[in-house]
Amino acid sequence: MDFCPTCANLLLVENPSMGRPLRYFCPTCPYVYVVDRKISKKLKLKKKEVDDVLGGEDAWKNVDRTTVTCPNCSYGQAYFMQIQIRSADEPMTTFYKCCNIDCNHRWKEN
Repeated sequence: MDFCPTCANLLLVENPSMGRPLRYFCPTCPYVYVVDRKISKKLKLKKKEVDDVLGGEDAWKNVDRTTVTCPNCSYGQAYFMQIQIRSADEPMTTFYKCCNIDCNHRWKEN
């Protein structure tokens, strides 16, 4: 995207026709920029930092244990908490975290 240096509006691309070269033009003022070479610019996208919706590691400090098999390591116990993440007429979602210190796998069940 390029902008007009005189009025700061977005420049549009004019299709080349009848021997005219490719060019940018401003829809509000008479500015025209003839494209005489390939224009490219690569920008590396910055990933947005994502907040942990479940509250991070502090949310798992005071939760209960239950007897459930971890799908990752087959350990027999896991911490669990239930959160309403959908509308009120839907059942709560149960989040699990494996009690095995070497695993710490997390999963959910609806």
